[in-house]
Amino acid sequence: MTDAATDAAAEVTASRPVVAVSTGRVRGIREGGLDRFLGIPYAAPPVGERRFRAPEPALAWEGERDAAAFGPTAPQTPYGAHVAKYLPTVEIAGDDVLTVNVWTLADRSADAALPVLVFVHGGALTRGSAALPTYDGERFARHGIVYVSIQYRLGQEGFAVLDDVPRNLGVSDQEAALRWVRREIAAFGGDPGRVTVMGHSAGANTLTALLALPHAKELFDRAILQSGPLSAQPPKKAGRMTREVAKRLKISPSKGAFAATDPSALVAEQTAIAAGSGSPLGRSPAVALAIGGDAVPRTPLDALIDGAGRDIPVLIGSTSEEYRLWLVPTGAVDRATTFTLAVARRFARVPARIVRAHRSRRPESTPGEVLGEVVGDMLLRGPIAVRRQPDR
Repeated sequence: MTDAATDAAAEVTASRPVVAVSTGRVRGIREGGLDRFLGIPYAAPPVGERRFRAPEPALAWEGERDAAAFGPTAPQTPYGAHVAKYLPTVEIAGDDVLTVNVWTLADRSADAALPVLVFVHGGALTRGSAALPTYDGERFARHGIVYVSIQYRLGQEGFAVLDDVPRNLGVSDQEAALRWVRREIAAFGGDPGRVTVMGHSAGANTLTALLALPHAKELFDRAILQSGPLSAQPPKKAGRMTREVAKRLKISPSKGAFAATDPSALVAEQTAIAAGSGSPLGRSPAVALAIGGDAVPRTPLDALIDGAGRDIPVLIGSTSEEYRLWLVPTGAVDRATTFTLAVARRFARVPARIVRAHRSRRPESTPGEVLGEVVGDMLLRGPIAVRRQPDR
């Protein structure tokens, strides 16, 4: 081999770094001083006999696994046209949906122990993907933080409420991913003893459930929760979507019937049902965390008030006008009238003084804007205020 050929081969090798994890070796991409390792399985593909079951250990592989591209995304449909320009969708076909992605410094010492940030995407538990360009980890990695993003089961695959299926499988997926981080992240230069989790919207909701578990400290050391409900629903209410999907497909609400149904059919019916709701106060069923089982044994907010997660530092907040994402794209904020606001307030059992307070604070607000503020209070700001109370 000539010197030029040798140099070219060395350059190719340098641009495709290899790291060994417990299930095999992964070959990533080196670019701009950063290493990226994408689509690494943390659990076995949840297909076939594994559908509607708790996550199982990832399968080992021979040789080097290509980690240059994101893994498949969980079954979902894109947002409607009015929301898609704000919340795009990335769909990647395949079965290996339970994967993690890692960004880290290329020039790191063999014994590096950099802080780790694990990001969990949102999407109302029905949409979203770690492959969205917005969630790229470059900036964190450039500042010496090992950034990890995870994918988990969505919709009925991850949150169906069926008597013979473990509840909140999507939350269990995230727990499995966080155990993978504790176990494997040192190979990427990360410190397994300095893991911060961060999620927004549904991602913050699911992380709140994990924070409320007695063994949360086994999974992470700090948490950042942005604009996510701190709650879960009773099984009967959380299961409305599952029952309606079964009704529309003319199948029984059981593991056998759902596992025999193509995921795309479940997604299609779920999307059609959810389309009837224009806001979080809508009457249509929605996918939600269900109280019960190992992943969400009780309402997370109640557990936190009682002291769960007290030894884990938490940064928590909400976007000041979150409602604009719910009401503006569809035009609902402009269609709402004083009558609409009054009906919604009574339906949600919100005291009239709350509406008066918002009107006083922002006298120029339209009824739709006041409605948005009230919804934000109910779902986000109110529970956060309770969480901020002094220890009891």
